[in-house]
Amino acid sequence: MKFSILTIFPEFFDGLKDYSIIARAIKNNLIEVETVNIRDFSNDKHKKVDDYPYGGGPGMLMQVEPIYRSIESVRTDKSRVIYLSPHGKRLNQAKLVELSKEDHLVLLNGHYEGIDYRIVENYVDEEISIGDFVLTGAEIASMLIVDGVSRLIPGVLSSEESYMEESFYNGFLEYPQYTRPRTFNDLSVPDILLSGDHEKIREYRKFMSLKLTYLKRPDLIDREKLSDYEKELLSKIEEGR
Repeated sequence: MKFSILTIFPEFFDGLKDYSIIARAIKNNLIEVETVNIRDFSNDKHKKVDDYPYGGGPGMLMQVEPIYRSIESVRTDKSRVIYLSPHGKRLNQAKLVELSKEDHLVLLNGHYEGIDYRIVENYVDEEISIGDFVLTGAEIASMLIVDGVSRLIPGVLSSEESYMEESFYNGFLEYPQYTRPRTFNDLSVPDILLSGDHEKIREYRKFMSLKLTYLKRPDLIDREKLSDYEKELLSKIEEGR
């Protein structure tokens, strides 16, 4: 998997490349992360990439030409160009899984009041949003995608279970987990986790995963997609058992 990050602040990503999981994945040639400075494609002697929007309005807009050239400098037949934008569909785990199957992700980071819309209409494959809030730029959003996608690449994590049991991977929040000491401030680890009965532990974790999702993120539960077993567990949860 290759990530090409188009930005006017390439130094923003220096720390990402040194981050434990990402750094190890880069070292093992499982992923490649390159940053491309959009300013390098400006014809302006001061490397200016923004201008006033036609029709007036507040702020400045990133120009079409340097963005187009930066995209073309990295695009191949296997590239998927993504613009991080509030207009996009909300990022979730299912989207990360989908993106992890691509060969090359080109992540376009806007700034100021956004970018010339001709780029969006003609040179972007998809827009993605990380939430309904305002950021100074899209760099943080791009970092989220690089991190979230990278951990799904085979070999990046130590074992498949490392992500298959995490929150959102199977549609529910992750079950609660505990470690030593067994008792702290009179608070004890649930006995079932110390029982050695792996089947009962599996059932307990499934129940708690569904319970936490029901209590904290009920919007994630699609009752029509629940198995009969999950529907039975949910009924017990709703009845307070």
